[in-house]
Amino acid sequence: MIQIEKLHKKFGKLTVLDGLDLTIQKGGIFAILGPNGSGKTTLIKCLLGMVVPDKGNIILDGKPILKQWKYRNDLNYLPQIANFPVNLSVKELIAMVKNLRPKASNEQELIDLFGLNPFMKKKLGNLSGGTKQKVNLVLTFMFDSDLIILDEPTTGLDPIALIYLKELIAKEKAKGKTILITTHIMSLVDQMADEIVFLLDGKIYFKGSVSALKTQTEQDSLEHAIAHLISKQYA
Repeated sequence: MIQIEKLHKKFGKLTVLDGLDLTIQKGGIFAILGPNGSGKTTLIKCLLGMVVPDKGNIILDGKPILKQWKYRNDLNYLPQIANFPVNLSVKELIAMVKNLRPKASNEQELIDLFGLNPFMKKKLGNLSGGTKQKVNLVLTFMFDSDLIILDEPTTGLDPIALIYLKELIAKEKAKGKTILITTHIMSLVDQMADEIVFLLDGKIYFKGSVSALKTQTEQDSLEHAIAHLISKQYA
C-alpha cells in the first residue's frame, strides 16, 4: 500500500504539489490523470526518490521512503522518454541493467514477445522511437517487483505491441501487483484502470472508478468526464 500525507512541493514560486493526500491499496491498476502541469510527474518523481518534497511523507508498505533507497529494488519504472546511450547495443544495455540490479530477470520472454531478437546487436541510436519503447518495456518488466510505475507506456507503440502491453499489464495485475499509470490515452484507462486519481494544480479532485466518475459528471465517455472536471474547476 502507498500512503501519501500532506505532500508539498514548490519549484521557485510555483506550487506543484499542494498538501496532497493519497492512499492507494495494494494490488490493481491505478491511473494518475491530469492536464500538463497538474503535478503528475512531480508526484511520480517523489515516489521514485528523484524529487524530495518540501513537506509531507510517503509510506510504502508501512515504511517511510523519503531519503531512503533500498525500497527502489522492489519497484519497476518506465520513464516517458527512453534516453538510452546511443553507442550501446540493445543486448549491451540489457546486460548493463542486469548487472546493476541484483534480481532475477526474464528478459528473453519479453524480447520474444515484442519481437526484438533482430535488433539485439543494433545500436540504440539507430533504432526507431517505437523500437526504443519496446526496449524500455523489456527493461521495466524483466524484474519481478510489487510496484510498477508506467509513465506514458503506449508512446510510439504499434497496434500489435499495444495489445501485448495490455496483456502484460493484465498479467501483472493478476499476480497482485500494484500498477500506476500516467497516460493521455483515455481508452487505455477506460479499459484497464480499477481507479482513477485526477490531479489539478497539485491537488486531487477525484479518486474512484471510471464508472463513478462518469456518474458524477453525468457524461457517457471518460474523455468528456475528464473535460467536465477540468472546466468545472476553472469555471
